[in-house]
Amino acid sequence: MKRGLLLTVAAVALAGCSASGTPAPPPPPATPTYELPARPVRPDEKPVTIHGQDGDTEYDLIGLTVDQPSLAGSHIEFNAQGAYTRIRLVIVNTGRSGTQFDTKKQLLVGADDKTYAPDEQAMLIKRQPWDPFLLGASDRLEFDLYYDIPKGTKAKALRAFGGATLTDGLDEKSTDIPLPA
Repeated sequence: MKRGLLLTVAAVALAGCSASGTPAPPPPPATPTYELPARPVRPDEKPVTIHGQDGDTEYDLIGLTVDQPSLAGSHIEFNAQGAYTRIRLVIVNTGRSGTQFDTKKQLLVGADDKTYAPDEQAMLIKRQPWDPFLLGASDRLEFDLYYDIPKGTKAKALRAFGGATLTDGLDEKSTDIPLPA
C-alpha cells in the first residue's frame, strides 16, 4: 500500500502539480541579458561565431577577412607585403580584477604552424589598440587584429594570451582558438 502511495505522489510531482492538484509555480525567469543591436558585416568580411577563453579573458571572434592586398586608413592606403588577414573580436574580462591585455601577443597560427604577430603599421593605420592596456573587471571591448602574412598562407587559429592570472602570473600560457577553413 505504501509503495502505491509513493508512486502516486511521484507521478503527481513529475506531472508538475502539487499533491493538492494545484499547478506547480513557474520556474524562475532566466537571467536577463543585454540586447545588443545587430550591425552589418563589412563587405569583405565573413561573419563567424567562435568562442574561446584564456585565463580570465573570453574571446568571441565575430568576423574574418582573408587575402586583403591593401588597406586604407583616414590618411593613407597601405599595401601588404603578402596579404592581410583581419580578425574582428570581442574580449571580456570575466575576472574580479583588471588584467593587462597586450594586443601584440595575440598570434595568428598558419596551417604550417608558423606564427605571425599583429602588423604594427596596419594596426596603427586602422587605429586599433596597439599598446598594452588595462581591461577592467567585467569590461568588454570589440576591435580588429590585422596580420600581414605570406600570400597563400591559410590561417588555422588565433593563439590568444588573455593576460596574467594567479596561476599564470607572466601570461606565458595561451589558448588556440580554431578559425574556419
